[in-house]
Amino acid sequence: MSAEPDLRIRHVAPAFRTFCGEGALDALPRELARVGARRAVIICIPAVAAHTEAMGRVHEVLGERLVGQFDGVEEHSPLPSVERARDFLAEHEADALIAIGGGSSVVTARAATILLGEGKDVRQLCTRREDGRLVSPKLAAPKLPQWVVPSSPTTAYAKAGAAVRDPETGERLALYDPKARAQGVVLDPVMALTAPPRLSWSAALNIFSMAVEGLQSRRVDPLADAQLAHALRTVVTWLPRVAKDPELAAPRLQLMLAAITSGQGSDHTGGGLAQALSHAIGPRSSAPNGVVEALLLPHAMRFNASVVPGRLAAIGEYLGLADSSAEAAVTEVERLLDVFEAPRRLQDIGVEQESLAEAASHAMDDWAITAGPRLPEEQDVRELINGAW
Repeated sequence: MSAEPDLRIRHVAPAFRTFCGEGALDALPRELARVGARRAVIICIPAVAAHTEAMGRVHEVLGERLVGQFDGVEEHSPLPSVERARDFLAEHEADALIAIGGGSSVVTARAATILLGEGKDVRQLCTRREDGRLVSPKLAAPKLPQWVVPSSPTTAYAKAGAAVRDPETGERLALYDPKARAQGVVLDPVMALTAPPRLSWSAALNIFSMAVEGLQSRRVDPLADAQLAHALRTVVTWLPRVAKDPELAAPRLQLMLAAITSGQGSDHTGGGLAQALSHAIGPRSSAPNGVVEALLLPHAMRFNASVVPGRLAAIGEYLGLADSSAEAAVTEVERLLDVFEAPRRLQDIGVEQESLAEAASHAMDDWAITAGPRLPEEQDVRELINGAW
């Protein structure tokens, strides 16, 4: 008889407010009033700023509380654009900010808030390796309250971390501060339709991958598992509908809700190997991080299978499989990725084989790699990504 799981858990759910559907935007002025904010700044990507109808709805509900709009967000949140966002917040004396768009907008807003609040160079604030361990400094300064109005689904909504990329060195500089977590998210149907279907597709692959990685964790937390399992099934049900019915808001809103549950659930279980590798490989590819993560997911699952076979088997059960083996779960994930039309080889998304060694080295300094059920050596990472190439 197998041992009963150890249910000594610590599950602390941060306050987070979700508003969804017609009229959801009306919550924004009430939310600002709740924290006493009167000088809100929008941070967004240029593509979203160009959608005058959707942005006009946000401007209208904010009224005089809106004092500026920074639309210089760039993909992968490079440090120079984050610093420009920080300076914009300071110049406009912002007391709140609203991130509009996808993951890059959310991460840029969060990182800019941390840099503004701490008033220090990013390298003094980011996670770094000390005596062989990854250490995140305690960031004590107050941070501006934030809300998210997404145009695409992203697990970044509910997170407390923000990683920016230094374009000069290629390093990923991770910042972590629970005070920089968003107050909540506002899911507006009009804004949800501004993203190209392909962008919602790639973001949903991240939701799926993060849920699968969270469900492999050694930390057995039934509350987190419920969130992750729901996110998993939601993506399987609704992602195909985005391509089939691109003019319908409902599939996109369903994926946004799945992004919240996947992001919150994985907060309790931690990240994983595929996530860490995608952070390192993504900027070296022609694909979004979510696509890279999904591509690497089956490889990471097989790497973990020997230490958490039962957790992988449970993933298969969540996906409706009768076969309770770990390999069956991996095979089903591969089948679903084919259904989702996800690429299967790194070379197919523009990754040069010569860049793999450097990517492996950078991945070893990624915080997410420490949360997987099986901690890899750098040689393990090299072999895995070469196998995926």
